[in-house]
Amino acid sequence: MSREQRGPNEKLGAVLALAGISNAGLARRVNDLGAQRGLTLRYDKTSVARWVSKGMVPQGAAPHLIAAAIGQKLGRPVPLHEIGLADADPAPEVGLAFPRDVGQAVRSATDLYRLDLAGRRAGSGGIWQSLAGSFAVSAYATPASRWLITPADSSVARDVGPGEGSGAPLKVGHSDVQKLREAAEDARRWDSKYGGGDWRSSMVPECLRVEAAPLLLGSYSDEVGRALFGASAELTRLAGWMAFDTGQQEAAQRYYIQALRLARAAADVPLGGYVLATMSLQATYRGFGDEGVDLAQAALERNRGLATARTMSFFRLVEARAHARANDAPAAGGALKAAESWLERARPGDNDPSWLGFYSYDRFAADAAECYRDLKAPRQVRRFTEQALSKPTEEFVRSHGLRLVVSAVAELESGNLDAACEQGVRAVEVAGRISSARTTEYVKDLLHRLEPYGDEPRVVELRERARPLLMAPA
Repeated sequence: MSREQRGPNEKLGAVLALAGISNAGLARRVNDLGAQRGLTLRYDKTSVARWVSKGMVPQGAAPHLIAAAIGQKLGRPVPLHEIGLADADPAPEVGLAFPRDVGQAVRSATDLYRLDLAGRRAGSGGIWQSLAGSFAVSAYATPASRWLITPADSSVARDVGPGEGSGAPLKVGHSDVQKLREAAEDARRWDSKYGGGDWRSSMVPECLRVEAAPLLLGSYSDEVGRALFGASAELTRLAGWMAFDTGQQEAAQRYYIQALRLARAAADVPLGGYVLATMSLQATYRGFGDEGVDLAQAALERNRGLATARTMSFFRLVEARAHARANDAPAAGGALKAAESWLERARPGDNDPSWLGFYSYDRFAADAAECYRDLKAPRQVRRFTEQALSKPTEEFVRSHGLRLVVSAVAELESGNLDAACEQGVRAVEVAGRISSARTTEYVKDLLHRLEPYGDEPRVVELRERARPLLMAPA
């Protein structure tokens, strides 16, 4: 459906010409982006011609999908006003800003928390669906550079006067911050065990809206404020990680940017590095290996001489993942060697941050295996996967499932179809116990690799076992 606009949309026509996209090409891209979010769109070249020549404004998510499609071709975000669709139903650029001023940073984060709940309650037409396909790795450039230049605000003390806000000003203390830290710890455990789509994990955005936002908008000393920003950054990063795990890349990106800004206000450089490392993993997963390297190296740069050995090891491991996706075998090997060296220096008495509790040699081996999978070195994949699977645990169920899929791929590339299918069956069993779009994508990739052997009974059996998982709603 469309509504009339005054005259031709010359802005849209000009940007399409700049991007080199035909009417049919834009229609196809918009339909594809909609399909990624469960929308059945049937736009064609005639639809686009109406948008341009008659100024028709498509309804629902379409304007934002148009901007996202053009942005992907241009390699940068495209705001609605640039394509003459500013009057469309709004999907604000909430969460993409990295304000220099700490007061503005509070507003940016709390606006995002409120937006998320509105999207969830709106159902299939919610805000995140409208933003489908709007992930742009270039949006990380400004946050990363500003964090590198100034990784801490000079003061974050906040004094809310009687006339500001509703009711009496909220005085924030350390006990309030502790509740947020406990919520983050609980969320980390549930996410690792049940996946980002588990209903318990969805409580993190609710916690940010109901608990963290009022605290951030309250009154606090510089000392309490630093702790508050740190706890809020942890929860915000977790919300982003869970969105990432469930395939909501556009939501994850906004959470990550706000988490990095909050970590800067907390003056917590290792935590900021952890957020950057998570950004790097997302960029790498989305196929932007070079940008993933930049983000991982930004995490490393500010943490030299500050972070613990285990933390530095994880940052180098994330860098290795990005190098491998960029198909730079020497750089990936060097980063892996450095990560292992840092990990060997770690000692039980080190003051490692609580959010790094998941990282051990098992995790190092698992990611090393994925590096060598991307580099098409199956012998190395098998070696590291055997180490990664040597100590299965119920605490990190999702991670165990991902490792099984990587193991299956290594067996297949080594010519061991039986072993590949055996590991695949185990991976499907694990994937069925959690809610993780990422794990499902790994299984889909394995089945795609098995297509040349589609008539083999073992492959047929695996495909049948995976059918309920692949048919489950996203």
